[in-house]
Amino acid sequence: MRRIGLLGGTSWQSSAHYYAQLNEGVQARLGGLHSADLVLRSVEFAEIEALQSAGDWAALGERYEREAAQLRAAGAELVGILANTMHLLHDEVARGSGLPVVHVVDVVADAVAELDVERVGVLGTRFTMASDLYPARLAARGVATIMPTGADAAEVDRVIYQELALGRVLDSSRAAYVAIIGRLVEQGAQAIVLGCTELSMLISPDDPTHSPVPVLDSTALHVHALLDAALAPQASSLEEGAA
Repeated sequence: MRRIGLLGGTSWQSSAHYYAQLNEGVQARLGGLHSADLVLRSVEFAEIEALQSAGDWAALGERYEREAAQLRAAGAELVGILANTMHLLHDEVARGSGLPVVHVVDVVADAVAELDVERVGVLGTRFTMASDLYPARLAARGVATIMPTGADAAEVDRVIYQELALGRVLDSSRAAYVAIIGRLVEQGAQAIVLGCTELSMLISPDDPTHSPVPVLDSTALHVHALLDAALAPQASSLEEGAA
């Protein structure tokens, strides 16, 4: 089993879900007392959010490059960034760690391809929704992206930062999200992507009352991909040398 380096803390609520799901996934695959081989760097979210709000992505990039180097020094063999938004710094993390970084959007794109749809709605932070993080990678796969705008976008972001990141899950916010999802579907979305790691706390992919179209949970998909990478068969050093 390769050791997975986790770059989390944004927020710790979603990082806790990652930790649980990674361990549950290893136990389900290997049985017995098996658990995930992990090293976690959990950043101080208030510091990160302040830089996000200030638009200082250069400083964030420098910090995440350093954090990624610490993961490698701690023995990580591959890396997972435990936040959709912070995948905007994927290249810095890859450079700092020198390790494979499993990209959440590529994993979601694979799941979208299996659905055989042409348009998806994406919910996420204001930074994710205003960026090319999802549109560019999905467009390369022939899929168009629809994002909430105006008041809907503001409400999606507000719930993430002011409620879910604090562990608050409110029925009123769930109802607001369901209404926003409905409007995305009216605009042509054939599936909905929970493009923020906290959103599965509020919206369930398995609850038909939450969405009339399929819902893809980026956290669960990312966990599966990280486990696939960690548990993939590896050639022994002898075999590699013989090759």
